[in-house]
Amino acid sequence: MNTSKPFSTPPKGPSADLESLSQNDVTILAETFRLLGDPSRLRIMLCCMKGSSSVGDIAETLELSQSLVSHHLRLLRGARLVKGVRQAKQIFYEVADKHVNQVLLDMATHIAEDHNDE
Repeated sequence: MNTSKPFSTPPKGPSADLESLSQNDVTILAETFRLLGDPSRLRIMLCCMKGSSSVGDIAETLELSQSLVSHHLRLLRGARLVKGVRQAKQIFYEVADKHVNQVLLDMATHIAEDHNDE
């Protein structure tokens, strides 16, 4: 019996076999990029890349309200882009894993490249 593996299974090889993505996987991927398309959420992600930060620290650094940061973090956690680590009564947020970190680094590098050849 041949059962298909879920999208969360680590890909075999660098291309991640993109042709085998189901329509649902493509929808989830599009939603993930949509979430990152909001400038405030993207700034929160970049802040979380620097290390674990509390909601208050993120809000202060980015000059946003704590309630807005909390709302965005809830959405980012739901998409498994950030994770919360509880320390006593406080939760500190960081990028969920190396894959998310690498995507953001790669895209930042991409936009910083010299594109004068166009």
